[in-house]
This record gives sequence, structure tokens and C-alpha cells, in this order.
Amino acid sequence: MSERLYFRQLLAGRDYAVGDQIATQMRNFSYLIGDRETGEAMVVDPAYAVDDLLGLLDDDGMRLTGVLATHYHPDHVGGDMMGFSLPGVAELLARKQVPIHVADAEQEWVRRVTGVSGTDLVGHDHDDTVAIGAVEVRTLHTPGHTPGSQCFLLDNALIAGDTLFLDGCGRTDLPGGDADALYGSLQQLAGLSGDPVVYPGHMYSAEPSANLSHVRENNVVFRPRSLAEWRQIFAG
Repeated sequence: MSERLYFRQLLAGRDYAVGDQIATQMRNFSYLIGDRETGEAMVVDPAYAVDDLLGLLDDDGMRLTGVLATHYHPDHVGGDMMGFSLPGVAELLARKQVPIHVADAEQEWVRRVTGVSGTDLVGHDHDDTVAIGAVEVRTLHTPGHTPGSQCFLLDNALIAGDTLFLDGCGRTDLPGGDADALYGSLQQLAGLSGDPVVYPGHMYSAEPSANLSHVRENNVVFRPRSLAEWRQIFAG
């Protein structure tokens, strides 16, 4: 990574939200990314303990200018779903008014789950660019886990959310999931050039990150060579 890029991978229950049993169990990653020269930064998937994340930015001399959301599930953006509630972007907006960058296809899902206003959300198409100072973040629409799941590509780092883990991938049996769409999204990520380092949405593996070439070679989700094979193995 370039010296100008500010990048922190934070594990829920260890690096923030310490003592929160749900955060510790879920093992979410949140990410802080920004431009060290301008001091601008965004947080990827703030949930559980917004004040902790803002405090870490403040300690590092960075100022929040936005949020990047991989998808609408409450363990990534907070909100209410299936009988449980978590803090997230709504609580963050009460402290700091910044845009929440989501995929166009995810806007209504995020609004419903978190309760934030549609005017708080900025929708993105596939392969849009979000600027954080001089740092450019590409948004990759990767539906399947949810209709508007998106990944973020910057400076040879791929923040993959729940689309792709180092071992496995996101489930498709929750509202909006689509196994066929996820297969296509995984193939899209497998074809990325430059062998970026994959930073997943959860720590479901021994290591917190790995090069895409390693993930392609070792992750079972890349074994099917066709949609038909994928359906046989992963879609029941």
C-alpha cells in the first residue's frame, strides 16, 4: 500500500466493541480508510460501537467524511432485522452528518433496516469511484449475498464484505439472497487483475487477509467450473 493511504482493519470484540458478546461472536471486520495528507477518512461497515470507531479515527488525527457500506445486514450497518437490533449508521449520523455510500440496488434495504433517510444515502453503480482526498475507491456491485452487496477496490486491496471470505462466501438464504447471482459475483472477483489482497467482512479463517490468488486456489467456492456445478454443490 502507498504511504499516503490510511488503512486499518478492525475486528469487532477485539479492536472495538470490546466486551460486546454479539460483536465477539459475529467476528465482523470494520475498516478505516483515508488520505493521510488531507486527514479525510471513511469507515467501512460501522456497527456495534460507533463511538469506538470515531474515537480511533480521532486518535489517529483523521476526520470522518463518509461511510462505505457493503450491504444492509445489521452486523454491518446496524438497525433492526429478524428480531434483533444493533447500533450502526443511524447512531453515527446522530454524531456526524456524513454521506452513506451504498449500491443503488441496496438503498431501500438499508433505509428500511436502519431507519435512516433516503437523503442520507448516496447510491452507486458498478465501477463507480468514491474519492477520499486523493485516494480513489472503486465500487464493485457483487449481488448474491444481498441484492446490492458491493466490494471496494483500492490500492491493490479488495474489501470484500460478505461476498467473499478467505474460506467460503456469504450465505444466500436471508431476504434478498440469490445463489445464482452470487456465483456470477464470485467469478467477477476471481477475474480481477493485479492480485489484490482480500480483506473480508468477517474473520472466519485463521488469517485476516490473503492475496486473491491464494483465495482462488484454496477457497472451495471457486471449485465449481460452471453455474450447473455451483448449483449442485452450493444451491441444493
